[in-house]
Amino acid sequence: MKYFYKKYFLIIPFMLLFVQCQAQTKLSYPNHLNHLYEEIKIDGIEMGITHIYCDYPEYKWTGDDDEGVACIDDVARASLFYLKTGDLERAKKQIEFVLYMQCENGWFYNFVWDDNSINKTHQNSVAEANWWTWRALVSLIEGYPYFKELDRPFSEKILSSIQKTIEAMKKEFKYEKKTTDLDGFIRPTWLPHEFASDQASLIITALSKYYNIVPDDFALKVINDFSEGIMLMQEGDENNFPYYAFMSWENQWHAWGNTQSYALINAYEITKNKKYLHSALKEIDNFYPYLLKRGFLNEFSIKKNNGETLLNEEKQFSQIAYGINSMVLGTLEAAKVTGDKKYSELAAAIATWFFGNNPAKAQMYFPKTGMGYDGISGINDVNKNSGAESTIEALLAIKAIEEDENANKALHELIQNYGDIYGN
Repeated sequence: MKYFYKKYFLIIPFMLLFVQCQAQTKLSYPNHLNHLYEEIKIDGIEMGITHIYCDYPEYKWTGDDDEGVACIDDVARASLFYLKTGDLERAKKQIEFVLYMQCENGWFYNFVWDDNSINKTHQNSVAEANWWTWRALVSLIEGYPYFKELDRPFSEKILSSIQKTIEAMKKEFKYEKKTTDLDGFIRPTWLPHEFASDQASLIITALSKYYNIVPDDFALKVINDFSEGIMLMQEGDENNFPYYAFMSWENQWHAWGNTQSYALINAYEITKNKKYLHSALKEIDNFYPYLLKRGFLNEFSIKKNNGETLLNEEKQFSQIAYGINSMVLGTLEAAKVTGDKKYSELAAAIATWFFGNNPAKAQMYFPKTGMGYDGISGINDVNKNSGAESTIEALLAIKAIEEDENANKALHELIQNYGDIYGN
């Protein structure tokens, strides 16, 4: 089942306004991200945090009684945007915060309280092999080359932290490559937490970039092993649901953090194993356009019935920037590797979600302020809070589009239909 972006990006009706945006105008502005940014000092070291929550209509910083005021999950991702835009002062201070959050065991804590002390007890802040550790690792690995020449002592500090996490991973990832039958589906058991292909994709991305710095045999082994595991999580074909989608966990798919295609293309760039590239392109060519046609989804699960793969349950909402950016990154990486501009155009079509091509017909990202709304909860229900994750993921997606000439051109052409996107 082949779908073309030009055929479907207007599937969802929306109100046309009369003032069109200027072609090729810059879209990625850090104003709101800078509003969420705060400099702190711990043990004499200047650090930068990004406040987690920021609520409509006044958009003041909001903390959480159980979590805290800032976290690795957000700061690590914000640092990537600052690196890409050349704001190395903020990037360095945010990486200093990431370094501060590392535990002696090599993993990372996630949250801090408003007094800058570390929340070590919340279930999503324990120093363990989990999402926030992988995001911290990506931040450090991405940051290292920027500071290698500019600030060698700082870069050595970063590399030491990276190596500490790599050593922890060597102890953690001791597995046998076995499979199991999970309600009729063959699943690998050697991925993180057995079946977490979503986390595996982030680890592959981190280790692929690490391998360019340190050609490490362990990193290469995990890249290959996890890539093979992810491919076992792929279901359907071009004519049958779910159209080559990679399941996120067991027999379930969710939009957020599902970067398997992006990870597999990164793995291909390191290993030159074409199986990884072909597997990724199958999802991008078939499943991504299906999601575009459907008006995007939040999650679904699958089941077997007489050998046939069928939809079990499905939820369209909520929809968040994190889910959209996951697809944008994979599609742009496909464009980079293949040289085929159809992938740039598909990435642009997916990114129109931010400007009104969504079930709520609502603008979700505002270039004038750099603000990204927190999500779509229903057909006529937009969460107008604008916290760290939504803002950062929107900015990373838009910035990645701008770095691809064909995608940038296509996006500007498409969003002219959405009226004055600079009006808010």
